[in-house]
Parts: sequence; structure tokens; C-alpha cells
Amino acid sequence: MSELLTTGAPTYLTTKDVAARYRTAPSTVRYWRHIGYGPKGIKVGRQVLYSLTEIHRFEKALADQSARESA
Repeated sequence: MSELLTTGAPTYLTTKDVAARYRTAPSTVRYWRHIGYGPKGIKVGRQVLYSLTEIHRFEKALADQSARESA
């Protein structure tokens, strides 16, 4: 994965990678996708991949929501 970061090509995470990032089970990430929550994934063959751009968008939305709730 690190070689993609150095080439400037978009980096994608698997469902397992996203689950590890959020310290949850891959089944939880799949459920999030099913209910329309979480980062948006794209299906490539049989695998769902998540771009780092989409991961960052989701995290920003979470941070914004948290800031609104604590204000």
C-alpha cells in the first residue's frame, strides 16, 4: 500500500483496512455500507474499496457533527 502513496496514485483501502482504522469488525463496515452510513465504497469486481479522499470526507463529517453536538 505504501508504494501507492509515493507514486501519487489514489490509495484505496479494503473493508478490512477500514475496519482496522476504526477499530471495528469488517462486518460492521459492511453493515454501515448497507444502511448508507460511513465512507462510500466502490465495488471493483467482488471487492469493495474505499478511497482515502472518501475516508477523510467521512472523518471530517464526524468531527463536524461532534463539534455541533458539543456546542
